[in-house]
Amino acid sequence: MSSILTVPVGLGARSYDVLVGDGALEAAAPRLPALFPRRRAILVTDSHVAPLHLERVTALLTKAGIACDPIVMEPGEATKSFAGLQELVDALLARNIERSEAIIALGGGVIGDLTGFAAAITKRGVDFVQIPTTLLAQVDSSVGGKTGINTRQGKNFAGAFHQPRLVIADTVLLTTLPERERRAGYAEIVKAALIGDAAMFERLDAAGAGVLQGAPLAQAIADAVAFKARIVAEDELEHGSRALLNLGHTFAHAFEAEAPRDAIRHGEAVAAGIALAFRYSVARGECPASDADRVEAHLRTAGLPWSAATLAHKDWDPARLVARMRDDKKNQAGEITLILARGIGKAWIDPRIDAAHLVAFLETSLS
Repeated sequence: MSSILTVPVGLGARSYDVLVGDGALEAAAPRLPALFPRRRAILVTDSHVAPLHLERVTALLTKAGIACDPIVMEPGEATKSFAGLQELVDALLARNIERSEAIIALGGGVIGDLTGFAAAITKRGVDFVQIPTTLLAQVDSSVGGKTGINTRQGKNFAGAFHQPRLVIADTVLLTTLPERERRAGYAEIVKAALIGDAAMFERLDAAGAGVLQGAPLAQAIADAVAFKARIVAEDELEHGSRALLNLGHTFAHAFEAEAPRDAIRHGEAVAAGIALAFRYSVARGECPASDADRVEAHLRTAGLPWSAATLAHKDWDPARLVARMRDDKKNQAGEITLILARGIGKAWIDPRIDAAHLVAFLETSLS
């Protein structure tokens, strides 16, 4: 078993650790009995993840003297809904869950977000543990306490801030991921560097495609999580600097809302969104064109979309995209907020974007 990296998320009484590396599940075993006083763990997963990883997690829990009681949901974004939430809460209550117990979320971002939201509202709040099984979830959605479901109006429009008690990012779980999913998850790693860690970007750029394997991957995950942990500790409820973590996401959520279901992955949309954020910053005279060029080249080398034109879906209407962006949760006073860049590692928040100028920019970029 390789060395396990421990990243603390410092939030006072709500602080917790993120364990990263090959064998992080086994390393976490001594911590588990305290989280499950009834010696049972209600575990939420989906029918795609369960055949891949449920047996290993069940064996780990059994060895720790904890019985595993699984709830298996349908896979996919459709489960991250009011209907899925009701189904899960009903299942938790049918098991007579007590407030002293924790729930385990075993899966990607959909299961993590849904389980976290259910934990936040069931009996006015129970604890939960994240065991993310995708790279995207390990570096992003499992850390920071954002939980929620999608609504007709957009992604994650209903939810709560509810921090996990422990996050176990075991890189062995990533070995079953399709290559496309691994690359999509990498978008959230490089995003952290581009926001505020130019030295991290230099390391990633030097590593190239090799960063997605073995010890370099574990270190990259830990670096991205540590960066996010610092931002979350400063602004847990996203009243200020935490919005920086949405670099590329306002564009990405618009792409996801406009594309056919499953046509593009979230990380792919984020990658294209990051490239657009840098290129828009160049268009406004705020970022060196050479930095935007480097970002696009890095994304291309990583096998990610490096422009809207390189996404799998290509039929975009600039006005409709901007209309979607008007509904973003970060917006204030009816103005579009964007995370822009003055250079690599120099992201900033502009809360007053000129919508007409943005449409004109997209008309040029998307052509």
